[in-house]
Amino acid sequence: MNPISFAAGIVPGAGPVETIHAAAAGGFDMTGLWVEPEQWTPTLLREAKAALAETGLPLLDVEVIWIKPGDDLAAHKACIDIGAELGAKNVLCVSSDPDMGATAARLAALCEHAEGSQMRVALEFGIFTEVRNLEMALAVLDAVAHPLRALLIDPIHVDRSGSAIEAIAQVPRELLPYAQFCDAPAERPDPSDFNAIITDAIDLREQCGEGGLPLGAMYRALPPGIPLSIELRSKALREGFPDLGERAKAVAAATRNWLADH
Repeated sequence: MNPISFAAGIVPGAGPVETIHAAAAGGFDMTGLWVEPEQWTPTLLREAKAALAETGLPLLDVEVIWIKPGDDLAAHKACIDIGAELGAKNVLCVSSDPDMGATAARLAALCEHAEGSQMRVALEFGIFTEVRNLEMALAVLDAVAHPLRALLIDPIHVDRSGSAIEAIAQVPRELLPYAQFCDAPAERPDPSDFNAIITDAIDLREQCGEGGLPLGAMYRALPPGIPLSIELRSKALREGFPDLGERAKAVAAATRNWLADH
């Protein structure tokens, strides 16, 4: 069965130490962390490192590097440095730069910066970004041509972008070190309504098997056994499980039950 990781989006607003302990309470195999470099003091870094050591949880990824037109790479590199200090295996990136050449150049620079830690720099596509679908993401990654580049698949973004599930199975396996996973309603938001798109992504995701996505087909298109970051941003889940540990347990149980059936 795939290792499952606790995505920071399950507990928005929680600090890194709280996130790590919630992941451990839920019985997850790994965890992810939200990293905003300006908030990471040396004390917070020590506390997060201690929490990871105490729980024994590997750090699957840190997020998010958001590439913007003309931005300074210093903060993005700091995110990689924090992830490297904590032992992260991947860093998640998205881009709101409409210039795909500039996005590729920045990703290449970030891959070069990550060489010392061997962290994978994973580009996520979605209609909320300028890299809107799988085809565009692969074109950017082809232009990057660095061994640390990677692609991050998220079922809700595959569906909402109209990307072909069959195309996922054709992606070079080395580009997919991990994937995000969740379910969602079959009804898609209006692609011209940015607020509806964001609400769909941060409030309306569902437990695996409880939504309307062709989740089984997406799962079979992924490399077998890769870690799955359970990106379950859900208002209903937050309201139904205010205790972070109980929320984590509910997500882990539903995910493992679904995986056992598939």
